[in-house]
Amino acid sequence: MPERHRLVARGGVFIDVLASTRLEKTIQGALIIGGLVNITERRNAEAALRQAQKMEAIGKLTGGIAHDFNNLLAVVSGNLELLRKRLPHDPARASTLIDNALLATQRGASLVQRMLAFARKQELNPSSVELPDLVLNMRELLQRSVGTGITIDTRFPLSLPPAYVDANQLEMVLINLVVNARDAMAEGGLICIEGQLRALESAGQRAQEFVALIVNDNGTGMNPETLARATEPFFTTKGPGKGTGLGLSMAHGLAEQSGGLMEITSSAGVGTTIELWLPLGVSARTAAPAAVDDSELTTRPLSNLTILVVDDDPLVLDNTVALLEDLGHRVTAVSSGDAALDALRQAQPFDFLITDQMMPGMTGTQLAKTVKAEHPALPILLVSGYADLSEEGRLLHTLAKPFTQQALSGAISEALGRPSSNVVVPLLSRR
Repeated sequence: MPERHRLVARGGVFIDVLASTRLEKTIQGALIIGGLVNITERRNAEAALRQAQKMEAIGKLTGGIAHDFNNLLAVVSGNLELLRKRLPHDPARASTLIDNALLATQRGASLVQRMLAFARKQELNPSSVELPDLVLNMRELLQRSVGTGITIDTRFPLSLPPAYVDANQLEMVLINLVVNARDAMAEGGLICIEGQLRALESAGQRAQEFVALIVNDNGTGMNPETLARATEPFFTTKGPGKGTGLGLSMAHGLAEQSGGLMEITSSAGVGTTIELWLPLGVSARTAAPAAVDDSELTTRPLSNLTILVVDDDPLVLDNTVALLEDLGHRVTAVSSGDAALDALRQAQPFDFLITDQMMPGMTGTQLAKTVKAEHPALPILLVSGYADLSEEGRLLHTLAKPFTQQALSGAISEALGRPSSNVVVPLLSRR
């Protein structure tokens, strides 16, 4: 029976071999014949496959958890917003408690976004982003995040083209990378943020160009074992309560979902360099201005709409209805796609449809497809806990959970073809 062994070859390289022996009888007597087969590549391929399957399974689990968690956050956040409106004018203690609870929901939503970035299921809104401008606008925030013992240096060539990426998600990734670098430099040091062009060679094809956002530090670095696990979800070398282990997995997920990749180089005692390779965008200096067609803007009022809301989660459904009614809309609530179709086929007309995506029996995109066939002029807003959308769903107006009342109102305005007239106000009071 062949047996597997690990041997050390020349140069100290480990190889996996399959050893087998057999007994042969000859005229001179019995001979033992043995052989070794190098199976290193096969073992490596099997290990890579197992790792890919494990990461895929974790990604599916992460997406499911995030969907349910976002539903809960939506309910908590929406009810807190409505409660604050109904409090007396000077409830100092109650207002502080509500602010703290809303801050907790924001942090929970941020954690879910990291989970979804790892699972590559969060909804992205990519655009052409000038990396020097993005980093410059964050310079003060980044410096406060690292303290006075660490210097942040930025280096961007004047001719660097823009990147095509979700700017908000990239800002979150950059903050995580800078904080990780800070934690690796307990005695202080230098963090360098720079942009460079990169090219990916491919056999028989023209090299594809990327814009690389690079974060380099001269901290403790990582040994090979830590480096190999750096992008695994929830893996962290920090102590309890000091890290979620989702920072690098989030960066890796954003890069891949954007059509790029992430490169990490690190050595113990030397430092770490992380490169986010992002697709090229279109420079605002060379892009033609988009023409605005005023005929597309409707004069439909943003209140007193008759809205049909669909969600299979009763808590989320009640929360959405309450937010809409508080805005002055008339709302009919149903819990399934079939019930929504029944309501739309009645005599009562609706001005707007809001539907959840993940529902048993009929998803939001499936409902929207049927509704568009029967009521092509009806505006539809698709709400999703994560970006599990089909190609049809990506053509609809969407809103990610958890959402604020202001975000809901703005999404309705956009779906109606009107710019939102809402005044942007902070979610938390600044008293």
